[in-house]
Amino acid sequence: MRLLFASLLILLLTIFSLSQYTIQQYLSIRSASGPSISPDGTKIAYLTNISGTSQVWIVDVANGKPRQLTFYDDNINFVSFSPRGDGLVFGKARGGDENTQLFWISLDGSNVKQLTNDPKVRHNFGGWLKDGTKIYYASNKRNRNYFDIYSMDLTTGKEDLIYQQDGSNSFAAISDDGNLLVVSRPSTELSLDNNLYLIDLKTKRETLLTPHKDASLFGDVTLLKDSIVFTSNKDREFAAIMQINLNNLKEVKVLNPNDKWDVESLVFPENGKYFAYTINTDGFTELWLRAFKSDEKTTRILAERRQVKLTARGVASGFQFSKNGKLLVFSFNSSRYNSDIWLYDVERDQLKQITESDLAGIERSSFIEPELIKYKTFDGLQIPAWYYKPKESGKKLAVIVSVHGGPEAQERPVFNAIYQYFLSRGYAILAPNVRGSTGYGKTYTHLDDIYKREDSVKDLAAAVEWLKTFGNADEKKIAVMGGSYGGYMTMAAITLYPDLWAAAVNTVGIVNWETFLKNTSEYRRRQREVEYGFLERDLEFLRSISPIYKVDRIKTPLFVIHGKNDPRVPYTEAEQIVEALKKQGKVVEYRLFDDEGHGISKLKNRLELYPAVVKFLEKYLQAN
Repeated sequence: MRLLFASLLILLLTIFSLSQYTIQQYLSIRSASGPSISPDGTKIAYLTNISGTSQVWIVDVANGKPRQLTFYDDNINFVSFSPRGDGLVFGKARGGDENTQLFWISLDGSNVKQLTNDPKVRHNFGGWLKDGTKIYYASNKRNRNYFDIYSMDLTTGKEDLIYQQDGSNSFAAISDDGNLLVVSRPSTELSLDNNLYLIDLKTKRETLLTPHKDASLFGDVTLLKDSIVFTSNKDREFAAIMQINLNNLKEVKVLNPNDKWDVESLVFPENGKYFAYTINTDGFTELWLRAFKSDEKTTRILAERRQVKLTARGVASGFQFSKNGKLLVFSFNSSRYNSDIWLYDVERDQLKQITESDLAGIERSSFIEPELIKYKTFDGLQIPAWYYKPKESGKKLAVIVSVHGGPEAQERPVFNAIYQYFLSRGYAILAPNVRGSTGYGKTYTHLDDIYKREDSVKDLAAAVEWLKTFGNADEKKIAVMGGSYGGYMTMAAITLYPDLWAAAVNTVGIVNWETFLKNTSEYRRRQREVEYGFLERDLEFLRSISPIYKVDRIKTPLFVIHGKNDPRVPYTEAEQIVEALKKQGKVVEYRLFDDEGHGISKLKNRLELYPAVVKFLEKYLQAN
């Protein structure tokens, strides 16, 4: 009896302690990501939001002592070590407008130099010349619709336009001597389709490296002495590692015949014995090393490979080797581990955690891992989804259906503080990868293209049926929320299936496809038309799937969130739906943030926003 009483007391205390964590605590959980390692492997620069926005920090690997280098109100979006090891380049935009400017900073933070200074122009950092004298980037400086490739001499500050071509060009690779450039350019006719081009910067000769017929992606390019290695799903359902011989461009080798999952990251060291790649296995990262051998003229990919055991099942990204190839840095997170920086010793097969981001007083043991489930939708297709259930889930559950953006993206088992807060309050979370998501093959990803757009919304209705039948859900307490394209899906769900939802939260979502395509940033219109439909050709169809024309069907209380500087989905999308709902006397709450863009990222704004979202959902869902 005493043992039973003690057990019950412990259980009650555990439940009580879990319920005491506030939304402010969950929002204050920190993260670290985007690492860059010094050539000698002694230092790592990275981004962390300890100060409330993502800033550049640097840590000595030996003593583990981090130092903050930047102190801006706006987020830093990347940092990269010079190949010389004498400084860093980082990028920063203003108020979320995504017009990134490039900066140089010394390792002690005392010397900061702005390299580009045109606040109306984007600068997409590409990489370095091997000797560290130049950087390369894409910019829409010439024409806001197109991106050209530039180089900059860091000694003189001189900027050179090295490749000009109408299109959304991006830097892919540069040869050690700076004479050969590889450029990636997306298709203007097909979604999820691009090509690689090899440009001889001396002769200006341009060669198409990747001729193909069907939509195919080519990425993570490494330019070796005699070949180019990259990932691609050309003539395949899933991306593999491929190699093109520079002496015979028609010779394409598939280095890992993988017919089930995508290779998603590929990185080579400047020197060393192994390169690294990852496989996206049902959303989880598998990290692998594979042997290669180089001499002055050739590089041979060898059969030897081994898997690196990660600290948990989760998602790793941002890989970079030290110059000698003996150390590999990356960021890792999972549903229970917030994002941190890790270092892998290739020779010793040892993994070391470099940063330990604060949990704001919350016990890691309280975090909940999801179950990977599949449910059948209207046409028999199996939809993968992550189902998070609260620890005390005996009663019928209030559920939040969370829809990812993209749509060319994937819900993965990563750390989500908002999910964990709602789980601690008795809500369940279902996060589906509806048709159109990546990670499940080329065919699956294209199942929502243009005229098939609303088939993906039917997948959300099928998710509700699964929740009621198998998920122990209270059918009167199911909400839907999403951001960006997920915001559109939220709006489509409450207009096409108005009786299914108790509440909805739309963050930076599209409500009118016509105005979205007309008002999005100039360079993005054609990129998005190949996925959603063309204004000149498909205007009537685009209007037919726009939630703004179905406001009269909305019964669901709605919370709308937007950043005023959003260059992707203009905030006027939010203004349209809020005004229309208010005119009809329907329930809508609205938060617009003047210093944010495509999402709400600054801690001060999140601390203002999410308590209101919590109150809104509690009002209409009333979780146990």
